[in-house]
Amino acid sequence: MTLPSSNSLPRVAPNSMLARLLLAFLAAAGLFYVPIIPALVDGIKQGLGFSNKQAGMVASFNVYGAACGAFLIAFLVRHVKWRPTAHLFLFGLIGMDLLSMLVKAPPLLMGTRFVHGVVGGMLVGLSFSIIARTEEPDRTFGMLLLVQTLTGGIGIMTLPLLIPRLGTTVLFVAMILFSVTTLLMLQFLPDYPPRPTPTVAKGNERSTLMLRPLLLALLSTFLFQAANEGLFAYMIGIGRSDGLDLAFISSSLGIVGWLAMLGPALVILISTKFGIFKPIVIGILLTLLGSYFFYYCGVKWVWIAANTSTGITWNFTISHLLGMCARFDRTGQAAVWSGFASKMGLASGPMLASMIVGTGNYSNVIIMALVLFACAVVASAVPSWQLDHGVADELPSRRAAEVS
Repeated sequence: MTLPSSNSLPRVAPNSMLARLLLAFLAAAGLFYVPIIPALVDGIKQGLGFSNKQAGMVASFNVYGAACGAFLIAFLVRHVKWRPTAHLFLFGLIGMDLLSMLVKAPPLLMGTRFVHGVVGGMLVGLSFSIIARTEEPDRTFGMLLLVQTLTGGIGIMTLPLLIPRLGTTVLFVAMILFSVTTLLMLQFLPDYPPRPTPTVAKGNERSTLMLRPLLLALLSTFLFQAANEGLFAYMIGIGRSDGLDLAFISSSLGIVGWLAMLGPALVILISTKFGIFKPIVIGILLTLLGSYFFYYCGVKWVWIAANTSTGITWNFTISHLLGMCARFDRTGQAAVWSGFASKMGLASGPMLASMIVGTGNYSNVIIMALVLFACAVVASAVPSWQLDHGVADELPSRRAAEVS
């Protein structure tokens, strides 16, 4: 279904599945390097002769730049026109990827990728603000994770094989192609004017009521992402310490990555059919339970089951967490802050894990993840319960329709 447009190109219906797909690509363009980070790190090592530490720092600077970009755009998103700004950010990403092809020195590449991350983080934050203006934003976040998992899987399977023949340039060419594709898709998106934030009380009491659950929602997003990424960063080390061979670890993680698409697919199918509280709390608890079994991953079927279950619940739950944050402010600013909290969690989890892992104490990393998951459950319970019962925000339009 399309809508009339002022230009010659048709615009898709704002809440259609096609619109969710286009918005997912727009948000994914700013962080396309995240699901292919193993290929990025290995490619820089192989092609440019960087050390493990130098290649890892390049990737870290990229992610921390994205967190800074998400922080900056949170203050600007209410004051910019999203469509021309999205064009500007996409051209900025293309320019920084072109520049990255020419940089060979580790410090300069770290700086270049940091700037790339800032631009990409701003694009993701802007995209989140648009997603928050759609009906049932959980579904669009689910579509985003589906796109990231699918394209990331393709990148992981193909780029490492191309790098020995074509060099590290192929990494940045892949990123440019994704940005160009997104630029083309952007032309078909409709306008998404800001939606008024619903209110059920007046004065400072209302502001306090909104602020407290939003902060808890952001905290739960940060804790959940930090726990998952901190554990994931050392997954190969965990497997090898329990006697699994590298070939088995690599192949199984690749297959699990594809199976993890069931998580966002489930979000797209059910959305808020069961509310927000139950999917979030149950999802985090299941991720905690799956992570506990990494203590016994010396058994191959336990390793596969633990990785598969946590991969699915990770994607499923983060979609609902981002959607929960988006519901606190339909102008999109709260969704931007959720993107910042998510990126800070992704960047901080591995850093915290690196401080406690020592020379190979991977049980410490598992304990860290379990504690963070437990804290995330507590932090998410209050805001998700309030949203489900209409205390902090209105329920989605679907529920309003049911009441009427």
